[in-house]
Amino acid sequence: MPVQEPNTRKPAVIVISGGTDGMGRALALARAERGDRVVALGSNPAKGRHLIDEADRIGVADRVRFLQADLSSVAATRQAIRQIGARHEAIDALCLFANRQSPKRATTPEGLERTFALYYLSRYLLSHGLSPQLRRSRAPVIVNVAGVGMTKGAVSWGDLQLERKYSTIGAQLQAGRANDLLGVAYAAQPHNPIRYVLYHPGFTKSGDLSPLPTAARLFIRAAAKVAARPVEQSIAPVHGFIDSPPPVPLVAIDRGTSLPLTLRTLDPADAERLAEATRALLDTIPPAPGAE
Repeated sequence: MPVQEPNTRKPAVIVISGGTDGMGRALALARAERGDRVVALGSNPAKGRHLIDEADRIGVADRVRFLQADLSSVAATRQAIRQIGARHEAIDALCLFANRQSPKRATTPEGLERTFALYYLSRYLLSHGLSPQLRRSRAPVIVNVAGVGMTKGAVSWGDLQLERKYSTIGAQLQAGRANDLLGVAYAAQPHNPIRYVLYHPGFTKSGDLSPLPTAARLFIRAAAKVAARPVEQSIAPVHGFIDSPPPVPLVAIDRGTSLPLTLRTLDPADAERLAEATRALLDTIPPAPGAE
């Protein structure tokens, strides 16, 4: 009989925002089953306990850590970054899933429109804030799960906080286009070894629908039975991005199709413009008391 080679793969450290729901939760448990150490970020402690309970049921509770953080808060996201950095010298993958739809315009205690803060700003902060730890990995990668490939919606340059005109879909589309540009600007940094993947999984049976009106929840659930992809199918490519990061600084994948980086939604000038606007916005939010 042939001698089977031992599995010498070193466990990876993976940080997952939105790690207690849908695709993020499924990825957290799947990676722990593969032997990786997972930090799952989420705002709901009950969902965090359920994640740990499920990890315990499948025998991987020692590999999954739940870190409670309201990622719509800049201060809370910065605190989570400090906590992760204090515990992990190196991070191999950062997977960004956190998002929640808001039927009405709502603001965070810091005065930010909530969808923009959660869906885009948290991803900007985590990407840049955990860069030192990612750079210590031999093959670091960031996977930003949003809507790359879609061309609907745009960044409202004169009204990033959508004070003049708000809609649930408009807010989602703006944040999605902002994430496209986040990937472009991040990958363009000089001497940057961290690969950035913009990934659109398509319509998936995933996520928390509780903020939506009853009629909308029923419609989405009915549509999901017909057209949505299973969670396992949607996260399958993410395993590949983690295990074999792309050889180039930036890739954009829409449901298995590699997209040209010349798409108008991936314009480098717009990416730099948004990066400057984001830095200016974040400069207006002071550090929390006691933060470094």
